[in-house]
Amino acid sequence: MITRDDAVVAATRIAGRVRRTPVVEAEPGALWLKLEFLQHSGSFKARGAFNRILASDVPAAGVITASGGNAGGAVAYAARTLGVPAEVFVPVTTPSVKVEALHRRGAVVVQHGSEYAEAYEAAAKRAADTGALFCHPYDQAEVCAGQATLGLELLEQVPDVDTVLIAVGGGGLMAGVAAALEGRARVIAVEPETCPTLHSALAAGGPVDVEVSGVAADSLGARRVGAIAYEVAVRTGVRGVLVGDDDIVAARRALWDRYRVLVEHGTAAAYAALLTSAYTPAEGERVALVLCGANTDPSRF
Repeated sequence: MITRDDAVVAATRIAGRVRRTPVVEAEPGALWLKLEFLQHSGSFKARGAFNRILASDVPAAGVITASGGNAGGAVAYAARTLGVPAEVFVPVTTPSVKVEALHRRGAVVVQHGSEYAEAYEAAAKRAADTGALFCHPYDQAEVCAGQATLGLELLEQVPDVDTVLIAVGGGGLMAGVAAALEGRARVIAVEPETCPTLHSALAAGGPVDVEVSGVAADSLGARRVGAIAYEVAVRTGVRGVLVGDDDIVAARRALWDRYRVLVEHGTAAAYAALLTSAYTPAEGERVALVLCGANTDPSRF
């Protein structure tokens, strides 16, 4: 379980290590864009990576993580900054732009399996064998608390925000932000129809495995939502909505056409909820959209 207090502790711990990303008022008095893709390593994941590593005693073997690409990039960046070795397991389907970034940041990269869950199993075994510190992409308290610092920032930047829309894969960002905003603003969790981890968990009364596919699977392709994310979602009343692949593709294009913002498909899922009937703000509702990552290949836009 994590709370706003954990977010405050994390904010102090990682101060000076992460960027305070800007907020843009996209529609006056109605919609704000939190430009978290400007974070180190190209996604919000740097917050959780720094908090996890700085809160731990790191062994000589360094750190290990599994990732669709973004968590690995964040752990590699944080590890290099802090001077510790990093090994990152990713599926063979991970986009080359993300794999190349891992190499540039000095990580040992192991490609294993066709989806994140298979890379995760191999990484967990490797960590057990070597004694390295395992950095979970989304289901560790320190990781979620690090992501929660984004919520604290957003409240300072848009103090009277009513609703925050967040794309969900494993749920670490949603868990952190919902904990930071608890009692202050609502969180809407947006998932692809092809990777409905939170939606399925809420229907089943707990995390369950789901089939993973679709255009956003490289960043939102967890097979099940994290236990922490599920607990926080239930506790804080997070509402989940689903969007289709075609809507995600259209939302990615619309973000570029309207705001000249180029993000990955997983990030665009949150905007797709506003462009469809998945989520319709009430009259006068003040909405913030977290644009959480942009590790994408511009040539494939």
